[in-house]
Amino acid sequence: MSELQSLLVRVPPLSPEQTINELGDLFLRQEYRRFLCLPVVDNGQARGVVSRDRMQGIYMSRYGRELLGRKPVTAVMNRQPLVVDLDSDMEEASHYITANVRLPITEDFIIARGGEYLGVGHVVDLLRVMQGRLRHRNEEVARAYSRLKSSQAQLVQSEKMASLGQMVAGVAHEINTPLGYVKNNIGLAREFFEHLRGQLSAYEGLIDALTAGSPDEADIEARLASIASLRAEEGFSPEDVAGLFEDTVYGVDQISEIVVNLRDFSRLDHAPVDSVDLNKSLDGALLIARNVLKHKAEVHKRYAEIPPVSCAPSQINQVFLNLLTNAAQAINERGHILVKTEADARYVHVTVQDTGRGIDQEQLAKIFDPFYTTKPVGQGTGLGLTIAYQIVERHGGKIRVASRVGEGSKFCVSLPHGRGLN
Repeated sequence: MSELQSLLVRVPPLSPEQTINELGDLFLRQEYRRFLCLPVVDNGQARGVVSRDRMQGIYMSRYGRELLGRKPVTAVMNRQPLVVDLDSDMEEASHYITANVRLPITEDFIIARGGEYLGVGHVVDLLRVMQGRLRHRNEEVARAYSRLKSSQAQLVQSEKMASLGQMVAGVAHEINTPLGYVKNNIGLAREFFEHLRGQLSAYEGLIDALTAGSPDEADIEARLASIASLRAEEGFSPEDVAGLFEDTVYGVDQISEIVVNLRDFSRLDHAPVDSVDLNKSLDGALLIARNVLKHKAEVHKRYAEIPPVSCAPSQINQVFLNLLTNAAQAINERGHILVKTEADARYVHVTVQDTGRGIDQEQLAKIFDPFYTTKPVGQGTGLGLTIAYQIVERHGGKIRVASRVGEGSKFCVSLPHGRGLN
């Protein structure tokens, strides 16, 4: 049986002759609630899809339903839908979908065989299957590496990629929210300018009529009446549009802030060793990890004025990201995370403290050992804290931990200031 067979949902397609109003009624039915879109099929061939998002845009716009409701669905369908062949393997389909899906996700994908429509598949279901496969592979890797501890270098790279994956997933989620309302505001602004263009066209016609060699009074009166009608229509005021632009700029600024922090976090445009303000590094790590932290804890920042530290920024940022992620994962439901900085004559101290499950004393003695993890199988390689320990040690610093079961854990990273990387 084809791997994609498990994802196939046989849903009756739309015919090209069905109207937009009929499609709107279908989307309201209980059996269609899960579908992001419905396919349009002609003679067994998929011609396109109409998304729920597109329908909402039509129904939310002024006179959208009245103007478009009786038109065929082909008038608003996406003529380049995502289509995968039933005989494709799961990874091939996953690569195609992830490479071509648009964000935010507003459409499902069509499953066909030899070009003939069979049904649809949900993108989320495909990603869930691939996530399960990835989890299964991680479990296999964890078991294999437990027997081959000499392969530590390979697992270190695996841990780095896992951190990068978490970071990218969190950034994508954070960007998706402001991107959504920026897109919506642009659509509303477009409606305003379309209405304004209609008024300008009417005024131009009136000017032409008034400046004609022999003005036609009846024509002028008709044009004046048309202008009065346009002005009487409810629409956006210039103040409303100004507000839309302000909101849009705010959304773009949010995206820009995320991108700038991601660039600074990765330090791709900086020297391998640099003089770094650890307060700013922590802010960058907090922003990158925000998607994980916001669901688990309230973050409290208590920064002091601290001297710069000479370090490899990308490595220190990885240490902070690991500590923050571990703190969030240690909290079962909802808790608190304290991030504190202070300095003495020799060191800058960075503390990450959580109100999570805590670690018993027997485990506490092993947490920096390679391959040791308190997480369930498949959820950790046991190298995150090992890597953090090695990075801090190479910087001439030290990392300490204190913990009580049921109360939480506190990690303190101490880095010397006025001293270079070893």
